[in-house]
Amino acid sequence: MTLGREELSRLYEMHARALLSFFQRRVNEPETAVDLMADTFTLALERRQQYRGNTQEQLSGWLWAIAQSVLRDHERKQDTARRGGRRLGRERRALTDREIERIEELASSERLRAAVARSLDKLPEDQRDAVRMRVVDGLSYAEISRRLGLTASGTRTKVTRAMRDLQAMLERDYEREDRKSW
Repeated sequence: MTLGREELSRLYEMHARALLSFFQRRVNEPETAVDLMADTFTLALERRQQYRGNTQEQLSGWLWAIAQSVLRDHERKQDTARRGGRRLGRERRALTDREIERIEELASSERLRAAVARSLDKLPEDQRDAVRMRVVDGLSYAEISRRLGLTASGTRTKVTRAMRDLQAMLERDYEREDRKSW
């Protein structure tokens, strides 16, 4: 898949808000979160010739790997600046109060928890139970298998499918909610 201007624009539309929330939750500074998101897309643009994937999922994974790298780099720089008493010295535009409030709202874990609960309730009962036992209760696959009367591989498959379905619902519903309020 070649990454042209159109594909990169679509990638931005699909992931900008989620990346902004990701960075805000980790740095808890709206201006820095905006900078890190911008850095992520700048690197994606600069490195577009390096992308070797063929699917949308691979493209998303590639972008998120860049985001992780940007965050790690930021954390290293912050550590260095703290140790040396230096500042990064980057100029950035000041965000308005409204922009800061919106970024903080996007990163709100309460809102995300509510979205997870709504999406979890949409799963079929057997999948919902399996996910709750595994993720919330922290039970082993063997214990879940025993409780549900399934094989270990059947339990793993059920939990994996349920998590995939849950992720898809969250991405669709949570992002739709963000687009309405942005």
